[in-house]
Amino acid sequence: MEAGSLSAMSLGHVTLPSAISEALALTLISQGAEAQIYLSLEHPFIPSAHLAGTISETNTKPGAGYILKYRPPKRYRHSALDAQLTKHRTLSEARILYKLFLAGISVPQFIAVDPRQGLIWMENIDGQSLKEWIWTQETEIEERYDDAGEEGPAQKRVDIIRPLLLAVGNEIAKLHFLETVHGDLTTSNILLRDCSRVRADGVTVSNKEPVIIDFGLAQQSTLPEDKAVDLYVLERAFISTHPIHSEEYVKWVLQGYVAGFGRGKKSAVFRVNEIMRKLDAVRLRGRKRSMVG
Repeated sequence: MEAGSLSAMSLGHVTLPSAISEALALTLISQGAEAQIYLSLEHPFIPSAHLAGTISETNTKPGAGYILKYRPPKRYRHSALDAQLTKHRTLSEARILYKLFLAGISVPQFIAVDPRQGLIWMENIDGQSLKEWIWTQETEIEERYDDAGEEGPAQKRVDIIRPLLLAVGNEIAKLHFLETVHGDLTTSNILLRDCSRVRADGVTVSNKEPVIIDFGLAQQSTLPEDKAVDLYVLERAFISTHPIHSEEYVKWVLQGYVAGFGRGKKSAVFRVNEIMRKLDAVRLRGRKRSMVG
């Protein structure tokens, strides 16, 4: 693709500021209600020739590139109000992303922000979503171990899927321990980074690291109920996308969450227990809503 060209997907949509679209080769990969997500193989302000050996090159796999998140103007809002909201929301998301990255939580590396234009640059996580990965594993397990009877696939889910979901719960716990709630925690907003390594004997050990993405609705909150709602949204996502085994998947995530919250600190035990109590209350409200319709 030539520099300055955009994917055909962008035709008909509000496009990026010309200073950006004319300078870099960008591909529109996702179009949401609030933002457009672009992929670029070029760093926003460091020429590729100067990236050798830098942190940006180390943290981004060759070919993975960078993500540009753009909040386009909303024509139905007054221009002054729209500009103010765009600036506030973009800056808030960038601050949260940067804070979490510095704290060692597995999120995309923050690169740059232009709040007035509604632009955030970040690392591209080149991997499957948790939803897609579980679908793939479920299919392979059922096909390969069906002859082993009912216990075969069940044990393989424990062996293969459970460790990753424990890690997912642990990562969410670290997020909540910092008094940050995601706001849209689904299996599509958790990507899996490939951390495979080759042992001394030449055998490749496959490993996946969960990475939480899309903090457009994230906020700082000390309320246990807000964290419980985060967990409930993820629970509903499991139920809708993996209905057959959703109960055990949610159980494993929550096991990892409780074990990872505050890493065993005494002060954290009360907090995580309160969040679990609030989660039960949120579930009850959700069931009542479903009954009423």
